[in-house]
Amino acid sequence: MTPVTQHPTFAELGVRDEIVRALADNGIEHAFAIQELTLPLALAGDDLIGQARTGMGKTFAFGVPLLHRITTDTERPLTGIPRALIVVPTRELCLQVYGDLVGASKYLMADDTRKLTVTAIYGGRPYEPQIEALQKGVDVVVGTPGRLLDLAQQGHLQLGGLSTLVLDEADEMLDLGFLPDIERILKQIPAQRQAMLFSATMPDPIITLARTFMTQPTHIRAEAPHSAATHDTTEQFAYRAHALDKVEMVSRILQAEGRGATMIFTRTKRTAQKVADELSERGFKVGAVHGDLGQGAREKALKAFRTGEVDVLVATDVAARGIDIDDITHVINFQIPEDEQSYVHRIGRTGRAGKTGIAVTLVDWDELPRWSMIDKALGLDTPEPAETYSSSPHLYEELNIPADAGGSIGRARSASATKSSRQRSTEDNGDRPAKRSTRTRRRTRGGQTVSGHPESAEQATPAESDGGESADAARPARRRRRRRPSKAPAGTS
Repeated sequence: MTPVTQHPTFAELGVRDEIVRALADNGIEHAFAIQELTLPLALAGDDLIGQARTGMGKTFAFGVPLLHRITTDTERPLTGIPRALIVVPTRELCLQVYGDLVGASKYLMADDTRKLTVTAIYGGRPYEPQIEALQKGVDVVVGTPGRLLDLAQQGHLQLGGLSTLVLDEADEMLDLGFLPDIERILKQIPAQRQAMLFSATMPDPIITLARTFMTQPTHIRAEAPHSAATHDTTEQFAYRAHALDKVEMVSRILQAEGRGATMIFTRTKRTAQKVADELSERGFKVGAVHGDLGQGAREKALKAFRTGEVDVLVATDVAARGIDIDDITHVINFQIPEDEQSYVHRIGRTGRAGKTGIAVTLVDWDELPRWSMIDKALGLDTPEPAETYSSSPHLYEELNIPADAGGSIGRARSASATKSSRQRSTEDNGDRPAKRSTRTRRRTRGGQTVSGHPESAEQATPAESDGGESADAARPARRRRRRRPSKAPAGTS
């Protein structure tokens, strides 16, 4: 058996006691690989490029040395003018990084009279509270490119006092078209400052950007260059599924043994909401995050997911960027992603921080060509997934689904059973109700009853447009109920 490598503690790496104590409050003592490699250089003030897959601990790799340096710099005491800026691609990641830094800095003082302050600056929220926070004085700013640039151009955000700049998830900022905004921000910050860039991948435009604003950066990889693009700790399954049976399959997968917090990915906003609604009707605790929801609704859904109030989150790719939760056990690709990089980002939501996870991809017939390209690019060896239905024995066996798992759970199942019992009782008493059709057009399977974002504008990207939605977006039509004969008692159903 291979011995487990014990990484050093943050205290052993020379991090100041207040930060070590705050991290320990959250059960964090030992550094991850990217943190162990990064901290010595970052604490010394060197420029660096950190490259690691999602879920490897990049936030504290830059956040811990950043907090340490600005609070131990005796030559430049903190004055309330931003000393550190962290630029992130999405609102969700902004809030995630902000929360992590607030937690890590809770024992730090800016001076003898006030605590160190961190603020989040992002779109989709009113300007006034963010401007007011900046006017009161802020030491660390975490923000998205568009809103940062707006406030800087209006004179509310002062960038001339920065000593540390971080670009986090740089490849996603490239994908979302934020590089021009980043370049405008870079022109407003001092030439003499520490710069750190973190990214899961290093496409050529990111390398070019790094060369323009960094001084002899050290390129750090948290894993060997030949490591697999996808997580070794994530077990992956792919099934060829019929569009109209996908929700049935997901309902059973969500009843798998050991299933915890689960993310379900769709390509379109409309499908995300439709899947969330249908699963909720079946008794599952579900939230949704997509571009048609306001920022308040998104944050509410994410908070409910993090606290366990809901344990299933349905999201589009754009809206899900920046969601960073360590305890996700399952990822389900309800619709396959656009390319292999999106696939890696999706399944990277599980199997994080050394934990194991399960990723399930449902491939519709018309998605097979794109899936074949993803499979070939990543070497998954599943170019033609097995044809699978919600009643297929191998689905239950491979994903550890109980044999009695049906299409609904809890109250939804109880309500369905109670209704069937009442109908049988009525018929046994010879009081058969007037003939009417209340069933869906879908047949049941397996004998089980079937019930039933970037931070800029809330506009759909091409991948999010409803026009590109596949056939599974069309909900099966339901037949209208006929009215009872007038002699039936009022209020019966």
